[in-house]
Amino acid sequence: MVATAQRFEELHPEVSIQWEKRSLQAFADASMAELADRFDLIIMDHPHTALAATEGLLLPYEDWLPAEFLSDQAANSVGGSHESYRFAGKQWTLATDAATPIATWRPDLMKQNGLAQPQTWDEVLALARGGFVTVSAFPIDVLMNTYMFCEALGETPFTVDGELASHEVLAGALEELQKLVALCDPACLTRNPIRTAELMAETSESRGAYCPFAYGYSNYSRLGYGSHLLQAGGLVTHQGKRLRSTLGGAGVAVSSKTKHPRACMDYAEFTASPAIQKGVYFKSGGQPGHRGAWTDDAVNAASSNFFRDTLQTLDESLLRGKFPGYMAFQDLSTPLAHDCVAGKSKPVEAAREINRFYRQCWKGQI
Repeated sequence: MVATAQRFEELHPEVSIQWEKRSLQAFADASMAELADRFDLIIMDHPHTALAATEGLLLPYEDWLPAEFLSDQAANSVGGSHESYRFAGKQWTLATDAATPIATWRPDLMKQNGLAQPQTWDEVLALARGGFVTVSAFPIDVLMNTYMFCEALGETPFTVDGELASHEVLAGALEELQKLVALCDPACLTRNPIRTAELMAETSESRGAYCPFAYGYSNYSRLGYGSHLLQAGGLVTHQGKRLRSTLGGAGVAVSSKTKHPRACMDYAEFTASPAIQKGVYFKSGGQPGHRGAWTDDAVNAASSNFFRDTLQTLDESLLRGKFPGYMAFQDLSTPLAHDCVAGKSKPVEAAREINRFYRQCWKGQI
């Protein structure tokens, strides 16, 4: 984003854009109201959309950008990225970054240990028993992967009003994650996806050979970024059906309190445009949100085919709930899911509490 701002300023010398960073955890749960008070432009995650729109914190893009541009964004969405930022018939954010949990592995360690890339969940568990698997089991990631296993066990989350999934399926999803974490280094419970990728890229130990799912960062598939290259690909099957992970990513939004709406909108359009997404944005380390970049030959050549090899997983990914109370639910349920997967509580009990919070948040009681 800093690089796109620099290029935009070169083309528009009357505009100055200064980005401030926040942590990955703050990206997930920082108050949108506070951010909208302080900043003209915000990089946000899609679960904040419903609440931000309901509270009037953002400007809708339809009021400022050409319909043709927004149609192109929709037509070239990676998975549900573009749609994830729509609420109440308006587009509140442009999907400048697309990500979902994908599989990654160290080709050199896999070859060195005579390992075949697993194709099924049972094969992942077998590989983990041999000490060759790590996973991002950081609290928020555990909850996201719980959604994935609810879908794998036959119930798509967020499709029944007032219930994440049935108690039985939700407990079963937590049990599946328990199985994997119990076979991995306990430190995985404290590693987010970036720290997991760092471990894999820098270690010489067999435990960093394979990760079955963690939010993908294409940087680690670019030569020279880490000490060792990570290869990326799709998810394994569970009971004959391919896993569907939970969509993440990021987008650029404009605060409704900005005093410079035209400049902000022009910059957002510039950043999300196809040419910038596969050009300045990618070349400066970004992970684009425009489909044209994901299928671009030069982009894939520079990233060990990261984008083509994971695109199907992005296209099949799940969307989180679209209701104003979702973020409250996520905040309340994350520690419950994490404690359960860490073996501190029983899946049946955790499932019951998670669903209780879901009902309350969905009804707007919390």
